[in-house]
Amino acid sequence: MDKKTELSMLAELKAQGCTNLRLRQLVRRVTSLYDREMARAGLKTTQYSLLSHVLKLGPLRPGELALKMKFTASTLTRNLKPLIDAGWVELSAGSDARSRTVSITTAGQAKQAEAKKHWKTAQQNLNQLLGVERVLALHRLINESLELLSIAETENQSGADDE
Repeated sequence: MDKKTELSMLAELKAQGCTNLRLRQLVRRVTSLYDREMARAGLKTTQYSLLSHVLKLGPLRPGELALKMKFTASTLTRNLKPLIDAGWVELSAGSDARSRTVSITTAGQAKQAEAKKHWKTAQQNLNQLLGVERVLALHRLINESLELLSIAETENQSGADDE
């Protein structure tokens, strides 16, 4: 890319404003679309995601679940509570006296299956609104961006360890 093209792209990027704000606006709108559909199953999108992860990963320790979902321990605890209260997830004794295990109940499996239909509807609605090509392009950009940010994060952590 020549210098003139690069400067033109930088000027356009500057005119677009804050990337963080733009991403947050997009996330809020997409989340709203999914939340409206998931509400038909009596769940929030985050609750559906949590049920799906527990179902897929099987009984596991809360710390492992938090790590897999990129949650902090406190966020996981806060999000698990309503699922436990509803009887969809249970927290039981683990392999030793200090550990716990998170697992999905039969009622939780049924709720996840019901909600999955609504999730598919939300995904189809988004595909229709944005167009499948744009959604696929968005997925590619997100995946590439996450990978680049992960590499940068690892390098930053490595550099901090060297100091």
